[in-house]
Amino acid sequence: MFPPNAVVLFLHSSLFILHSVQIMTDPNKSPLLILISAPSGGGKTTLCQQLLAARPDMTRAITCTTRALRPGEKDGVDYYFFGPPEFERRVQAGEFIEHATVFSRSYGLLRSELLDKLRCGRNVLLNVDVQGAATIRDRALADPDLKRALVTVFLTPPSLAVLEERLKKRAADAPEEILKRLGIARKEIAQWENFDYLLISSTIQEDLRRMLVIVEAEKSRVARSHPPEF
Repeated sequence: MFPPNAVVLFLHSSLFILHSVQIMTDPNKSPLLILISAPSGGGKTTLCQQLLAARPDMTRAITCTTRALRPGEKDGVDYYFFGPPEFERRVQAGEFIEHATVFSRSYGLLRSELLDKLRCGRNVLLNVDVQGAATIRDRALADPDLKRALVTVFLTPPSLAVLEERLKKRAADAPEEILKRLGIARKEIAQWENFDYLLISSTIQEDLRRMLVIVEAEKSRVARSHPPEF
């Protein structure tokens, strides 16, 4: 599926061992904005859930929406729920780093949601589609704080056949919808070169292990680290 010169993340299991210990925020290292993207059915939601559970120092970015509050949801926890006029006011004020309207419902990510958490020293996790990732990358180029923190990861199954099998197992879509999703996935996967890392999905445990390696490596970059005082 990928060209011979593809830079594919492959890490031997002996390089990294997960321990059941609490990971604390390191004051000598700048926080990260981890962006994970994948085609539909690629496993990014599961990976994000696993990563948040494994890294207590990481928090997810909460998006805004104009859709109605569903049973069990909490404003400010699941989403920030805005009425259409309030959402549009924020769009016009340039408060969103990225926003879109899907089936008459608007969704957006506030710039302040990211910057406030990063400035508090929190690592922030973003789960977005390929189009959203492109917008955030472009916006980060003009914002030094976002540019310094941003790390982008593209997660994909090893083949379209594997992706098709995953979509069928979900039993959430009709056959024609699966074909449509696969067509979109092919175009999304072609964008892998625009990301910092390409992570070819394996098992849930292996995907998490590799993702944790990426986080630790990025936090240890000289540009994000401060040596201790001697």
